[in-house]
Amino acid sequence: MQIAPDDPRRPDVLALLEEHLADMYATSPAESVHALDPDALAAPGITFWTARSDDELLGCVALKRLSGEHVELKSMRTATAARRRGVAGRLLDHVVGEARSRGHRRISLETGTEDYFAPARALYVARGFAECPPFEGYALDPNSVFLTLAL
Repeated sequence: MQIAPDDPRRPDVLALLEEHLADMYATSPAESVHALDPDALAAPGITFWTARSDDELLGCVALKRLSGEHVELKSMRTATAARRRGVAGRLLDHVVGEARSRGHRRISLETGTEDYFAPARALYVARGFAECPPFEGYALDPNSVFLTLAL
């Protein structure tokens, strides 16, 4: 598996992100969906990576710079066909390592409280993330949980 910077507007990535957004809207009220669209993921201040095995897209993740010390994990998604192969863990380890190497001191994220998001929450907690208050413009929301990791 190779993890490398990529363009969120590539055709296979677009399909993965469309699936991601569809699942977010199917499991959460619209006002609780905070996923970014492909153009937003290509904006300055955001780095976007994909995981691939040969030509197969396995997943994606993004890192949004909030300040010199604080970054946010965005749009982490494993392709359906690649689930339970360790893709999410590798993507998370990669993005945390990148945040550390860039000198950031904290990485935070928002995810859902619904059962659909339980595997993601378990992965974050297993990697040391802990619940925190809303950050960077988020508000308390019964459909959201906020997690952070000191780097």
